[in-house]
Amino acid sequence: MSPVSVDDSKLTYLTPSQVSKFYDDGYLVIPQFLDQDEVDKLMKRTQDLLDSFDLEGHPLTKFTTGESEDESKHVGDDYFLNSGDKIRFFMEEDAVGKDGKLNRPKNRAVNKIGHGLYECDAVFREVSPHNPKLKAVARDLKFHKDPAILQSMVICKQPEIGGKVPEHNDSTFLYTDPPSAIGFWFALEACTPTNGALSFLPGSHKTTPISKRFVRLPTGGTGFEQLQEENAPTDDAEYVLETCDAGTLVLIHGSVLHKSEKNLSQATRYAYTFHMIESEPYAKYDEKNWLQPTQEMPFTKLFAQE
Repeated sequence: MSPVSVDDSKLTYLTPSQVSKFYDDGYLVIPQFLDQDEVDKLMKRTQDLLDSFDLEGHPLTKFTTGESEDESKHVGDDYFLNSGDKIRFFMEEDAVGKDGKLNRPKNRAVNKIGHGLYECDAVFREVSPHNPKLKAVARDLKFHKDPAILQSMVICKQPEIGGKVPEHNDSTFLYTDPPSAIGFWFALEACTPTNGALSFLPGSHKTTPISKRFVRLPTGGTGFEQLQEENAPTDDAEYVLETCDAGTLVLIHGSVLHKSEKNLSQATRYAYTFHMIESEPYAKYDEKNWLQPTQEMPFTKLFAQE
């Protein structure tokens, strides 16, 4: 998607230079989007969820962004596929031993909490979709005509085991025709070079097509459907590491390449994130996508929450 001309008089939150930077680089870092009180509320609620969830009967579903057949099998189970309208807990790969049991306390074993936080939990609902600053940013970007929110989650990036996330773009996992995903990523803690801060390849959204999509397989489970030949992996030296403080919002174009390294520190790196896509008739979100709306919880129209 390309930006419309920027009219300074019509912007209510972003500056013209911020809008231009987003469209030029494919991402935008906005410090202090959340104030300390908002961050504290989200952190407390995250800790409450981690402390209170019940391990009894939990399938210990692990989550990884690995793209081999073996690595993607575990995210194809029902616990994962039916999580879009629920609050569910997914484990770090290294937190589950060969005996199939957790090798550390549960609140230090969770990779992420997802995927229906934005509707199922009142604290997270105040950030999305009911935050007026969020609506102002969406209007200023003019990236969507009728944005819909989906896939909300806390990513924990646990100390010493928080997994590396390889080079990817988000529209692979939330595919629309034409591609329309944009990520809203909120740092809840300081993101540093040692705990897994995000890195971006500026401008790659202009040169990197969506070459595959993550889908529900007809035979069950999930896998990748190839759309066209993939580009060769990018040299690490071309990436820009974006460290940031708690409260920072990072806007992520659905086609921009980004990644994060393993958390090698003793600190967590909590972040809250959700995505927006364009609604029909402007873009088609089909039944192949792993994440599906339900009758009880359709994707939330941002501007309907007025």
